[in-house]
Amino acid sequence: MAHLQVNGVIKRFGNQTVVDGLDFAVERGELVSLLGPSGCGKTTLLRMIAGLVHADGGRIALAGRELAEVPAHRRNVSVVFQSYALFPHLSVRENVAFGLRARGVAASEAATRVEDVLALVRMQAFADGPVTQLSGGQQQRVAVARALVVQPDLLLLDEPFSALDRKLRETMQIELKALLKSRGMTAVFVTHDQDEALTVSDRIAVMNAGRIEQFADPGTLYAKPATAFALDFVGLSTRLTGQVTQLADGYITISTATGELRANAKFSRGSKVLLGVRPERIRLGAGGAEDNTLQAPVTDVVPLGARTHLYFQAADGDRLLCELPGTADTSETQPGDRVTLHWPVSDTLVYPASV
Repeated sequence: MAHLQVNGVIKRFGNQTVVDGLDFAVERGELVSLLGPSGCGKTTLLRMIAGLVHADGGRIALAGRELAEVPAHRRNVSVVFQSYALFPHLSVRENVAFGLRARGVAASEAATRVEDVLALVRMQAFADGPVTQLSGGQQQRVAVARALVVQPDLLLLDEPFSALDRKLRETMQIELKALLKSRGMTAVFVTHDQDEALTVSDRIAVMNAGRIEQFADPGTLYAKPATAFALDFVGLSTRLTGQVTQLADGYITISTATGELRANAKFSRGSKVLLGVRPERIRLGAGGAEDNTLQAPVTDVVPLGARTHLYFQAADGDRLLCELPGTADTSETQPGDRVTLHWPVSDTLVYPASV
């Protein structure tokens, strides 16, 4: 049995169903992210697991214990909120110890545990100072220490890095992942940031309209997105709409506004489809027999340091771009140039077109 088990959970606010019969499971010691746009139900799901919102249907179990009738303060679940929710009138040490005092832990044991977690997050030097004088990253460390000191069965984090600048956010993501792994902690992150989810997670649940579109490890999710929504939400992609015109030897031919392309997929002739390709799989030049090839005018060249993005003219609703390594020479490529592109047929992803 999974450490956290969510089965058929439903949540409605008035006439709106925010979480729609959702199934979700997390193994002990696993770091999982709920990734999706605002309003997809990810924070509501997190709050139902924490006991802060009552589910209208379904089952939630943690470590084999049904949680339906268990109040939030008895679930042994810690939550790190987006705002950190630290007490401004208390010192760093007092903030971290607050949960232990509420649980009636003996003062001597509480003191030892507080010192341990402050050392873990490298905040011993600030222990007796006010939290109001800490930087965003330091406050985040205090919030994590306060969550860990009570030794929870599950750690929930709601957009924990959103208040930090990009450089600090990236550093904290790596540090927190290493910290949680070292403690064998089971954690669920809520985020709308795909890079954050790919960095911190063992698995990612991509959510849309109260349901999970795909639940997979970061590599699988990026290389083989199960739906067009997952393709679009995780990473950049070339997206071309078209219609299947031929079937032969397990391959289909798709007629698009940019040209005819092939894919190893199963669709009937006449099907309207969406074709996707990750931009780093696309290269300049004619390619070979096992490649898809097309020509398109360049609309923009965007140097990004370690890589360069080339954007191309595409039909309304389509998007055509490629990503080249920073070592590639694009000095002769200018907007307006008509360029030949190619990529392996095996890297072509195909989905039913949305109606």
